[in-house]
Amino acid sequence: MNRLPVAIAQLNFTVGHVDKNVDSILYAADKARSDLGCRVVIFPELSITGYPPEDLLFRGDFLERAKAGLNRLLAAKTDIVMVVGHPHLDGEKLYNAASIISDGKVVARYFKRELPNFGVFDEKRYFAAGDEPCVFEVDGFRLGLTICEDVWHAQPVADCASAGADFIVNLNASPYDLYKAREREEEVVSLRAKTSGVPIIYVNLVGGQDELVFDGGSMVYDHSGGLSAEVPQFEEGLYPVDFLCEHHCQPISRPLPPEPQLEANVYNALVTGVRDYVNKNGFKSVVLGLSGGVDSS
Repeated sequence: MNRLPVAIAQLNFTVGHVDKNVDSILYAADKARSDLGCRVVIFPELSITGYPPEDLLFRGDFLERAKAGLNRLLAAKTDIVMVVGHPHLDGEKLYNAASIISDGKVVARYFKRELPNFGVFDEKRYFAAGDEPCVFEVDGFRLGLTICEDVWHAQPVADCASAGADFIVNLNASPYDLYKAREREEEVVSLRAKTSGVPIIYVNLVGGQDELVFDGGSMVYDHSGGLSAEVPQFEEGLYPVDFLCEHHCQPISRPLPPEPQLEANVYNALVTGVRDYVNKNGFKSVVLGLSGGVDSS
């Protein structure tokens, strides 16, 4: 029976701070290999630039910095396969991309196919949509790639399964919303795994960025749609998952974290949002208005 140890990198990135983000990626990759013994480490959507980069994507100098950040990852030649999200300019078209880096080379690249354009998402303003699946091989395992919104649509996952994927990776930057039922998100990912007959690793961003809060809560579903592993919400870190392959590739189940209470979840979201807004903007101090009126509520 073949085994593939994979690390979920549920990390907190900063929009525009490419050098710091790349430092975090390299540090996590080294820890995933040296401390956890993993062969693959998976990062969230647009991890090199942070999410959402918005109109920074219209600046040529910013895209050059993102490209330089990717080149730093290639030059590092880490002894682990990295799955990293970043913008990729191909001619006149800019894509929301994920690159697979191994031995200092990009061995495969995927372009996000389903671009959300509702609520806080405005991706059609910046990106062109991809139109092909991406399946790559690591140690005899075939991994399919999808990005965030792709998993809400049947075709990208089905195409990966048809291309022979043993399991599917889904890179996310999915924000926390008090009124967004996480259960619905879980149902969709579970349904995609069950329908395709292929396990899915759902890797989400964590942390605050301006008015948005990302809650993490990365998940792993087996080929029957069962939840095999879940990362705590609002916690940054590296989380290992082992896959075993015989007739089916299956994740080894891990103990699930306790279900958070609504009040605790809201508290964690507020703390994360305020903390990161202050820290990422470089504020040295803050003024709290505690009059008790609507202005301080």
